Amino acid sequence: MTTTDAALDLRAARAAAIEASGWGTPFRLVQLRNAAFWVFVFGMAAGILLMIQYYSPTLGAYGVGLGSGIIMFALYTIPWLFLLSYHNRYTSLPPKLLLVAALWSGIAGTYAIGLQANDAIVSLYTKAFGPAWSHDWGPGLTAPFTEEFAKASALILLIGLAPRLVRSPYDGLIIGAFAGLGLQISEDVLYVVNGTAAAFGTDQVGTAFATLSSRGWAGLFQHVLFSAVFCAGLMWLIGRGDRGHRLRGLVLMLSAMLAHSIWDNMAAYGYVIAGGFGFLGLMIVTIIAELILLRTTFRLAAPQEQSWLRAILAPEAEGNVLTDAEVNAAAGGRRTRKAYRKSVHGHHERKTAEHVLAAAHDLAQELAESRGQDTERVIHARAEIARLRAT
Repeated sequence: MTTTDAALDLRAARAAAIEASGWGTPFRLVQLRNAAFWVFVFGMAAGILLMIQYYSPTLGAYGVGLGSGIIMFALYTIPWLFLLSYHNRYTSLPPKLLLVAALWSGIAGTYAIGLQANDAIVSLYTKAFGPAWSHDWGPGLTAPFTEEFAKASALILLIGLAPRLVRSPYDGLIIGAFAGLGLQISEDVLYVVNGTAAAFGTDQVGTAFATLSSRGWAGLFQHVLFSAVFCAGLMWLIGRGDRGHRLRGLVLMLSAMLAHSIWDNMAAYGYVIAGGFGFLGLMIVTIIAELILLRTTFRLAAPQEQSWLRAILAPEAEGNVLTDAEVNAAAGGRRTRKAYRKSVHGHHERKTAEHVLAAAHDLAQELAESRGQDTERVIHARAEIARLRAT
């Protein structure tokens, strides 16, 4: 095979990767001829109306607690956004699309779906088994179903709005994480108001801070993690991305629901397993198992995205814009990037290498948006890599 033939093959692989991933396709929310858009509009309208109905009677007495909770959990959200944005790499999703996922889950998913379904099912449990049983076991036998599917409805909605963009289980993982964050923050604010009401409005700022302290650390292992795993599994189950892994998808979805159930019924399950000491032991085991589950989901979902990014950047190595090692590092996971950084000697050289990897991703983004054509923005991105090397 000649050099020209090899270059043509690489460019063909790049075009196929851009098409398969959908990367670079613009996201439009307003689509008047798309039923998914009207589902979004009516769902958000219903969620906002129900949210107003829920909070308006409490504003006079508990307004300070509500305001304090909103401010505190808004600040709590900022580190989450940095963390989730960091993982939105490879063929990254548009921020506006992820904002839609968080808003839908936080408003429609919480107030129009989750709260309504939870209240209805728990009331049935109370009638069938009594208040004590419903208090101990009802949350963990309700929320894993109602809330996981409420958050996953954001993913289904976005598949309807942007079918070319939402293509892989990794996309599902990232969208699920943002949807989980939206519901988690809404739920935390609800807990602030309920806690303030339980304390009859005394020390409302203190109640908000206590809620932040108790739910803030637990949130590291709850809704964001649950729905990231659940939505990645849902993508496999419905056949988007790698084919032939529907059983894997179902197992991941059930695992996320089981973890959710354990957290909501931690005291009840813990007492059954080991009496008074069971709560702490079960919590530690659950956290470890969840982190293993999340890591496993990442490792299963990432290779497809990495292969797309590698195919998009491969012709740049052929053209000496990047090296093969830089392409592999830019498209690789944490270990690959760490090994690459270790292979570069010298503090200045290592910093330059990190900047080049970031610029390589920017170049890939421009190539995806141009559908592989050498536009002015693509040429500028290549020149930026050359400039970084020169400095």
